[in-house]
Amino acid sequence: MGRKRKGRDISGWLVVDKPAGMTSTAVVNKVRWALQAKKAGHAGTLDPEATGVLAVALGEATKTVPYITDALKAYEFTVRLGEATNTDDAEGEVTATSDARPDDETIKGALGQFVGEIMQVPPKYSAVKIDGERAYKRARDGEEFEVQARPLWVEELLLIDRPDADHVTLEMTCGKGGYVRAIARDLGEALGCYGHVRELRRIWSGPFRAEDGLTIEQIDELAQSPELDAYLRPLEEGLADLPRVTVTDQGLAKLKNGNPGMVVAHDIEYGDECWAAYDGRAVAVGRFKAGELHPSRVFNQ
Repeated sequence: MGRKRKGRDISGWLVVDKPAGMTSTAVVNKVRWALQAKKAGHAGTLDPEATGVLAVALGEATKTVPYITDALKAYEFTVRLGEATNTDDAEGEVTATSDARPDDETIKGALGQFVGEIMQVPPKYSAVKIDGERAYKRARDGEEFEVQARPLWVEELLLIDRPDADHVTLEMTCGKGGYVRAIARDLGEALGCYGHVRELRRIWSGPFRAEDGLTIEQIDELAQSPELDAYLRPLEEGLADLPRVTVTDQGLAKLKNGNPGMVVAHDIEYGDECWAAYDGRAVAVGRFKAGELHPSRVFNQ
């Protein structure tokens, strides 16, 4: 038998306002320690130098992580015009420069090509896998390789500030798997002036907002205390984008055992994915079929 994991059986979400210079994994480890939790994970990696909302799931809430990962999210980022780097951000080496500096109207005119369903080539310094190995490892080893383009839904891309001729601040709302660094790189190429990300902040992800997040300093201050527990948000917030049905008394026991159970549903179509609640608490996620929920995930709250 495997060794039993130590810690508390707590479930929910803790929203963190991640600081620059810290990895997403380090944030999760900090939260797990501070809450003495058995299990924790995050919904969507942020680059170490990026800041903003990192939603950390505890316990049974880790089963809802895919729904936050798939949800729309928004970023505010500053692009340094006139320079390309090998990492597409300020941490890399400058590989090309240009004296061209497009005006605001030219930049606004170029943004439209990055809205809607686009094909995006992730940065070579990224966690995408190339023949089973992370791209950034191959890049660090100096290997020559190509990264395949992949689809990305961009809901909105707006110019919100122009601090000076060398910098432009943008806000992007997009779906799963987007690389802001690739947007900065490709925009610079489209404008004929090169570009890379200077600063990046995720301002919201699904239902979670950066302004509602705790700082690392606050987490340290409240660590292993009831005061930190009070900031935990319900597991159910991770299911905000799914329709909800209500479990009947007869269906409750069946769903808890992983079997289809009777539910009461309104405006739900056959085959729709939804989540089932009993007394307001999530019991399971699954597909609605002929008055029953066929569970794919069951919550033990």
